[in-house]
Amino acid sequence: MGAEIKNALQLRSAFFFDMTGIEIFKYIENWAPKEIAWKNDNVGLQVGSGKREVKNIILCLELNMKVIEQAIKKKCNLIISHHPLIFHPLKKIDLVRDKNSMLIEKLIKNDITLYSAHTNLDFTKDGVSFELAKKLKLKNIKFLTDLPSNQYKLSVFVPDQSLEIVSEAIFEAGAGKIGEYSQCSFRIKGEGTFIGSTKSNPTIGKKSKKETVQEVRLEVIVSSHNLKNVISALLKSHPYEEPAYDIYPLTNSGTDVGAGAIGELELPMDQKTFLQHVVRSINVNNFRFTEGKNGKIKKVAVCGGSGSDLISKAISEGADVYITADIKYHAFQDAQNEILLIDAGHYETEIHSLNEVEKRLREFVRGNSGIKVFKFSGSTNPVIFFNN
Repeated sequence: MGAEIKNALQLRSAFFFDMTGIEIFKYIENWAPKEIAWKNDNVGLQVGSGKREVKNIILCLELNMKVIEQAIKKKCNLIISHHPLIFHPLKKIDLVRDKNSMLIEKLIKNDITLYSAHTNLDFTKDGVSFELAKKLKLKNIKFLTDLPSNQYKLSVFVPDQSLEIVSEAIFEAGAGKIGEYSQCSFRIKGEGTFIGSTKSNPTIGKKSKKETVQEVRLEVIVSSHNLKNVISALLKSHPYEEPAYDIYPLTNSGTDVGAGAIGELELPMDQKTFLQHVVRSINVNNFRFTEGKNGKIKKVAVCGGSGSDLISKAISEGADVYITADIKYHAFQDAQNEILLIDAGHYETEIHSLNEVEKRLREFVRGNSGIKVFKFSGSTNPVIFFNN
C-alpha cells in the first residue's frame, strides 16, 4: 500500500507544478489592473509573501478571524478579499486592543498571505457591478459611466519579414484589446529610409549608406497599465537596432473600465413584481427604497457598494430603477418620483462578485496545480436587521 501511495504522489507531481502567489496576483491584475483602482485605495498584497507556493485559496468580502480559522481548516495559505484589511497607514501594532493588528498576527503566525482586489474589481468589466447586474438577469449589460481614458495608440514601423514576430510579441504583452476582441491592429505598407552612422550596426543594409526598406506601419491600442510591458516586448522582438515608434494618448473611453452597470430586463415588470425579483435574485429580505415614476420597469442601473454619486447618471441614462447601497436620506428625497431608488445593502450588492473571481481562479489553476479555490462559507456582514 505504501508503494502505491508513493507512485500516486509521483504521478501527481508529474502533472502539477508549484504556483506562487505572484502568478495568482498577475492573473487577477490582468483582469482587474491595480492601475484602474481609486487613487487613494490600497489594493494588492496586504500581508505575507507573493513568493510563497500557494496550497489552497479562500475568497471573502472582508477579513475577520472566522475567515482565517476557515482558511486554516481548509489548508488555505492565500486569502483574497475584496475590502482591504490595511486601508489607512498603520501607526502601531497593538496585539491587545486593535482588531486589525490581531488579524495580522494570526496571518503571519500561520504563514497565510492576504491579497485584496477592491476598486480595481469595482471598475473592471465583469467585476462587482456586472455581477450584480447578472444576478438580476439583465441583458445587454454595459458600464453605467465610462472612466477617463486610459488608452494609447502605438504605431511602430516594422520590416515585412518581421511583422508577425513583432505583432505576436506585443499582443502577448497586452496590446490590441478592444472590448471582446483581441489582437486588433491596422497595417499600412510603405517604404522606410535611413542612413546609419559609422557607429551603427544596421540589421538591413550597410552603415553610412542610404537604405530603402519595405516596411509596415503597425498600429494597436494599448491600455496604460500594459504600455510599459508592450514597449519592452516591442524592443526585444524588433530586429532594428533603434526601431521607430510613436505613442499617442487617446481621449476615447475604454470598453473595459468604468463604474456601475446598466442593462435591461427581458420583460418589463411592475414595481411590486420587480421588488420581489430583487429579493429573489440577490437573496436579500430587507432593503430601503423610494418610489419612482410608477411605470413599467425595463431599464435597470446598478452599482455594487456605495454608489450614490451615480444616481443622476442613472436618471440621465433613462433607467427606471437604480440599485446601490449606503444612500443618504436626502438622496432618497431628491430621487423620489424620478427613479425607483433601492438601497439593497453594501455587503448584499458586492458579495456576488466573488462568484466571478472563484470561476476565473478555478479555471486558471485547473490542470496546472493541486490548488483548490473556496469561498468563505459564512457571512462577514457586520449589519444585522432586528425583527420584532
